Amino acid sequence: MSTKNQFGKQGWTPDRIKDLRGKTFVITGTTSGTGFEAARILLSKGAKVVMLNRNSKKAENTIDSLQQKLGKAIDVTNIQMDLAEQASVKKAAAMVLETVDRIDALMCNGAIAQVPSQKLTVDGWESQMGVNYFGHFTLQALLYPLIEKHKGRIVTVGSMGYDMGIKTIKFDDLNWDEDYTPNNAYSQSKLAQIMSVYELQNRMEKAGKTDVKVYACHPGSSRTNLINTSGSFMMKLIFGLMKLSPLTQPAENGAYPQLMCATEANLDQRLFYGPTGRSNWVGPVGAHPIEPHAKDKDVSRRLWDLSEEQTGVTWNI
Repeated sequence: MSTKNQFGKQGWTPDRIKDLRGKTFVITGTTSGTGFEAARILLSKGAKVVMLNRNSKKAENTIDSLQQKLGKAIDVTNIQMDLAEQASVKKAAAMVLETVDRIDALMCNGAIAQVPSQKLTVDGWESQMGVNYFGHFTLQALLYPLIEKHKGRIVTVGSMGYDMGIKTIKFDDLNWDEDYTPNNAYSQSKLAQIMSVYELQNRMEKAGKTDVKVYACHPGSSRTNLINTSGSFMMKLIFGLMKLSPLTQPAENGAYPQLMCATEANLDQRLFYGPTGRSNWVGPVGAHPIEPHAKDKDVSRRLWDLSEEQTGVTWNI
């Protein structure tokens, strides 16, 4: 199956972004990689950017770097938030609601990957599931009313990793107490993120809600610090060698899919967006096929109900 790129042979690029003055974008994980590049490009178009990062010192350095590149007049702030801690996510969401009068797009970019051995968050979840999925699930739910008020968007940055491990959610052992592997746990967390996008679409459609647009995308194989942050020595070595090959692309290119989903008009929410070249790792950005298991409605509904139960957060849909 192939999907013709609606943006032509070159795919989508930030040249298509119009003046963003008066618009506000909230982004998780912006101190490096695709998150940093997304923030930089949005700010260069006149947008207001609210960054959500765990490390406040790194966030300060990021703001300094952005100001050096774009000038002191840019409108960028950071709110401290640790996706691994539900209390931190809820506190940060409250702060966003207190300090921001609109959200044009919430861009769920922050992540950890390939954690070598099983670690649990303070809330009792396997770390990759806790950070990548549950952290963003709660953040989205709490910010949803403000996003809806201004007819904004939710952009979930998944990964092709959704198809590189088990092809479902391991409900009987969500934390991988048995048979933990870094890749399977990461794959499950990314599959969960993508499933929640299409499940949210289904729930909004059922409720007759059309004001919020929700998109799933991925950065392809981009040269970022993701693996260096949480991966094992061997994974760092492997990906370090991959960075030297044509199978990877600059972090800036990896930011294009989420930027497209946050700004481009008339995108089909039911599609999956990312690089469309070899193995969908690199190449022109557009829509491409997604495997059926990522849209399994029975699994998605069960995961959603479990997530509301475990986080204690109920979506106001």
